[in-house]
Amino acid sequence: MGNIQSSKITPCLWFNDNAELAVNYYVSIFQNSKINKLVRYGKNMPLPEGTVLTVTFELDGYQMMALNGGPMFHFTEAISFIINCGSQSEIDYFWEKLSEGGEEQNCGWLKDQFGLSWQVVPSDLDELMSSDDPARSNRVMAAIQDMIKLDVEILRQAYTG
Repeated sequence: MGNIQSSKITPCLWFNDNAELAVNYYVSIFQNSKINKLVRYGKNMPLPEGTVLTVTFELDGYQMMALNGGPMFHFTEAISFIINCGSQSEIDYFWEKLSEGGEEQNCGWLKDQFGLSWQVVPSDLDELMSSDDPARSNRVMAAIQDMIKLDVEILRQAYTG
């Protein structure tokens, strides 16, 4: 178990029938990630016997679960995962991988091919947006609103004026 960040709270992602495919995709993108356990449906259950019921996995060291629960529920932007990136190349990497087959959105948001929302942001974004000088924060927010994928250099330039 080693580096798992929290086992008290574990996000559970509801998929129709492709949880295993999605988890394999996420684990291939993030370092320090792995599948820990697969549980399969048995006889007389909602999905065919042998179909994956749950996948417990670590995503960059955080424990998560994926569930094949059927078509009743879908992801919305009401829940998203924020990826704090230390460099523009890291933003570019995650943006390219996660937006492939998905949908790019404004302000550093995207939906991946499974419909899950992500925010790919520089790790210092909170600092840039919460300056004691409201003019700085306003310039950063205005710059973000003009972007799809965030550009660290432009955001830092907006901060400094």
